Amino acid sequence: MKILIIGGGMGGTILANNLARRLTPELRSGKVRITMLTASDKHMYQPGLLYLAFGRVTPDELYKDQASLLEPGIALHVDPAEEFLLDDNKVKTKSGKSFDYDVLAIATGSRAAPELIPGLAENSQTFYTEETALAMFRALREFQGGRVVVAVGVPHKCPMAPLEITFMLHDYFKDRGLADKVKLHYTYPIGRIHSLENVAKWAAPEFDRLGITYETLFNLKEVDGAKKVIRGEEGGETPYDLLVSIPAHRGMEVIEKNKLGAGGWIPTHRQQLNMEGRSNVFILGDTTNIPISKAGSTAHFQADTLGENIAAMFKLGAPVRDYDGKVFCFIEAGKDRATYAMFDYLNPPDPKPPTKAVHWFKMAYNKLYWTSARGLL
Repeated sequence: MKILIIGGGMGGTILANNLARRLTPELRSGKVRITMLTASDKHMYQPGLLYLAFGRVTPDELYKDQASLLEPGIALHVDPAEEFLLDDNKVKTKSGKSFDYDVLAIATGSRAAPELIPGLAENSQTFYTEETALAMFRALREFQGGRVVVAVGVPHKCPMAPLEITFMLHDYFKDRGLADKVKLHYTYPIGRIHSLENVAKWAAPEFDRLGITYETLFNLKEVDGAKKVIRGEEGGETPYDLLVSIPAHRGMEVIEKNKLGAGGWIPTHRQQLNMEGRSNVFILGDTTNIPISKAGSTAHFQADTLGENIAAMFKLGAPVRDYDGKVFCFIEAGKDRATYAMFDYLNPPDPKPPTKAVHWFKMAYNKLYWTSARGLL
C-alpha cells in the first residue's frame, strides 16, 4: 500500500506518525510506504504567532525541522503538490515529479485572504504569518492611544482568535499605562460576538466588564485608509486609529487551481473524512469544508481517526471508527487568564470562568506542541 500525505502541518504530521507507528512491521518489510509532500523543510507552531505579535516569543521559537518530527520510515519530500490527477491516483509536484498512491490524504491547510476586502491588507494589522505578526508587534509598540478596532471576517483559522486578540490587547495597553487612552471596539459578522452561541454568551459579559464595545451584524465591505474608517455591507461605518483584523480565510491556492473545492475547501464526509465521491482520498484539518472550527485540535483528532482507519483498511479491509466532530480550544482571556471550549457534533461548548491555572496549562502546551505533532500527546 502506498500512502501519500500532502501537507506537513499539524494534521499531516500527526497522521504520518500515527500510521508509521501502527504499520511499523509493514513499513520495514516494504508492504507499506508512507510519503509526505510539503512546501517547507520547517514546521511552524502557528498558534505561537499570536504571542509573537505581542513580543512574548521570538520567531526562532516557532520552528523546528520537519524531518526531526517524523517517525523513521516516512519519506519526506520538500516538493509541494501542483496537480492532482485523482482518476489516475497520481499527484504531480512543483519539481515535475509524479507520485502515485493507493491512499491519498490532503492536509494543505488554509490562508488568510485580506485581499478579498479592498484596503484591508494595506491598512490593518494581523498575525497569521511571521511577517504580519512582526509588523503588528512594531505597530503596537508605536501606538500611543486612540480607538482600536478589531474587525472579524469568517471563516477564519482558530475559532477563538478574535476573542483572544481582543482580551490580550486590553491587557497589553493596560500594562503600558495606556488603558485610559485606548478604546477597544470589536465587530463580528453575525448577530452575536462569536459563532458558537455559548462562547458568545460567555464572552459578551467579559467584554462589558472590561469596557470593550462591540458591534454585531457587521460584515466588512471595505477599509478607507485615508479617512480611517471601515465600512460594512449593511451600511454601517466605524472609525479607527489602529485597525486589527481577523481576515476571512480561504483554502490553499493549489486546491482552488485544481478545482477540488470552492474557496479551497474540499467537500468532505463529516464522519469518515473521505473526499465526497472518492473512497481512497481523505481530507483533514483546515482543508475540509466541514462547518466546524478550523483549529489545530480539529486536525489532531481527525488525524487520530484517519490513522486508525487507514491502518484498519490495510489490515482488516475497512475503516473502524467515525470522527465525532471533537474540538478542544484554549481561550486566552488576557495576559494571564484563560479558559477553554470542548465540543463535538452533538455537544456544544460550555466555557467556564477564566483562571490563571488554565492559562499556565496553555503555556505548557505551547512547549509540548512538538510532542503533540509527533503524535505522542
